[in-house]
Amino acid sequence: MKFICIGKNYLAHAREMGWQIPQEPMFFFKPENALPSQAGIFPYPEFSQDVHYEIEVAVRIDAGGRNLTEEQAAGCYSHISLGIDFTARDLQKQQKELGFPWEICKSFEDSAPVGSWIPLEEFGGDIQNLSFTLEVNGEGKQQGATRDMIFPVNQLIAHISRYVTLDPGDIMFTGTPEGIGPVQPGDTLKGYLEGTEVITVTVQ
Repeated sequence: MKFICIGKNYLAHAREMGWQIPQEPMFFFKPENALPSQAGIFPYPEFSQDVHYEIEVAVRIDAGGRNLTEEQAAGCYSHISLGIDFTARDLQKQQKELGFPWEICKSFEDSAPVGSWIPLEEFGGDIQNLSFTLEVNGEGKQQGATRDMIFPVNQLIAHISRYVTLDPGDIMFTGTPEGIGPVQPGDTLKGYLEGTEVITVTVQ
């Protein structure tokens, strides 16, 4: 299993970060052990002083493949959830200043908790018509809608499959909306998909 994570897929988030708007999807990977070993717990890493949350709609691949069309991509998944892409922002800044790849800030262990998997049909079957929110300590921090994605889910899957075989069990994080921010030990994060709580994470 691998995580495939999409960057810069919401216009407002790209603007808040000062990034150029991508002309095609950009993606990076997290390893299998980015899924926390203890569900619902994010251990704050000792190597960073500035870890940020990024709530994202997660898609679990049921049937993968290579060089898929967008039509084929629509049949590759049936369950969705929310995930949090924890990012060591200070390491990211450092790596960018050095001109180095910045996987170190994204791909560390425990950096990708995922909530309960729910059949897409329970939300009406249209993955591009979903709303989601993140609360930190009961305060709303992020609010997004999948219709605002720059690149929709089926296009993302087709694009990724040009370069990498998608395998059953792979998890795709589809990008975060604006409103990212730091976390501290003791914080509790809750994510809601169409008003349904699907993920709770405590920072330790």
